[in-house]
Amino acid sequence: MASSWQSSALWEGTNGSVPWQGHNPVVEWMARQRWYASKGVVPSLVEIASWEVTGDDEHHVVTYLLLDRASPSPVLYHVPLSYRREAREDEGLIGMVDGWWIHDASHDRDYVASVLALCASGGRVVSPTSEVTGVPNAGGFAVDAASGARRSRVLRGEQSNTSIVVEWDHPDSTPVVIKLFRTLHHGRNPDVELQGLLSAAQSRSVPRALGHVRARWPDSGRSDRVADGDIAVAQEFLRGVRDGWQVGLEFATRDESFAANAASLGSLTAEVHRVLRGEAHHRAADDNDVERMLGEMRRRLELALGAVPELGERREELSGVIDRAHTCRWPELQRVHGDLHLAQVLDAPGRGWVMVDFEGEPLRPMNQRTMLDCPLRDVAGMMRSFDYIAGSLEATMSWDASAWAAEARESFLDAYSASSGLDLRQHKPLLDAFEIDKALYEAVYESRNRPEWLVIPVRAIERILG
Repeated sequence: MASSWQSSALWEGTNGSVPWQGHNPVVEWMARQRWYASKGVVPSLVEIASWEVTGDDEHHVVTYLLLDRASPSPVLYHVPLSYRREAREDEGLIGMVDGWWIHDASHDRDYVASVLALCASGGRVVSPTSEVTGVPNAGGFAVDAASGARRSRVLRGEQSNTSIVVEWDHPDSTPVVIKLFRTLHHGRNPDVELQGLLSAAQSRSVPRALGHVRARWPDSGRSDRVADGDIAVAQEFLRGVRDGWQVGLEFATRDESFAANAASLGSLTAEVHRVLRGEAHHRAADDNDVERMLGEMRRRLELALGAVPELGERREELSGVIDRAHTCRWPELQRVHGDLHLAQVLDAPGRGWVMVDFEGEPLRPMNQRTMLDCPLRDVAGMMRSFDYIAGSLEATMSWDASAWAAEARESFLDAYSASSGLDLRQHKPLLDAFEIDKALYEAVYESRNRPEWLVIPVRAIERILG
């Protein structure tokens, strides 16, 4: 339970009474983090909830939920902080306020141990503004902290989350990776829910899940004025992995066939869909489902036409691809990965391909990411990823790798069809629509961020239309 030491002394008010802003070191630190969404603005933070993880006269760990009002759409951030009387010169050091040195708690062993204990064994932490619950995963694995000295390290390169690897000295102990969700939403996080379902079903297509942490906090925008969501998850850490983009790019650079790997990825994707279909709800797509998803495609098309003027002359053809998807047969809707591409699969030594990061497309609202979807969305995402490797080689090395990508695409489609029983060639008009939709999304992104790569999705659009 959070005590008064940090609120009145450090922040001059809590729980929404006074924002954290100005020259507060935490505000300045947050603005520099990769996971801070509103780039280029100064955060204006209001404390929504907090709870004390551990503390004594020399060291406190407190987790805050901070609402940032600096952007038009407020964002709720998950920010655990460690306070020490003596500074630790590490990557987590933030600054000093009123005699306390502040650190990012993801670098604090006591904080990491508390999250790990909640995920592995359950438990509850209650404060006046929040309730936090640990939920071990069904069929999880044992974590024996007594097997050796624990070490933890924060992985670099995370975008929207923070990942912490926990290891033990004993060689037989399973290392764990804890993912802290930095931006919070009401409702289940699909990364927690779907990987938990797959792990509980004993599927080797994902890392084994240890457990997760849920929290309840005040939310004046909801009818019951309370929100409930996932804030962290822990799972098996796979050593020595490389993601599919790295592996595929190496194969393409050597002009070496990726067909066998692509076939394995097709079988993996079909296996994930099969398990999710059995573990979660599924049903036939009705007219409302079709209209909703095609309506999203048409809105994406209009956005792309505005952002990429050279697509304007293909408006009628692009609209025709979406229209044809309305009249073809749709497979049953189910839960899917939602943002599948080569960087979302890992090549694990001795195990093969595993799939990770089930949070869905980052720009889609969370309520859309948890809806039943068409499995062809995942297939189209992988098709675009093979094409992107070829396009990147052409953009950076002037090397035509289109034949490499075409072979990988065909191998993936054949293996997925064989493993799933769903003949993708009978659904080609629908698959084309999902591929066009993904390519339009990419075209908007590249026009805003990497104009020199815009040619990659534009050529893909021309190929599909051709």
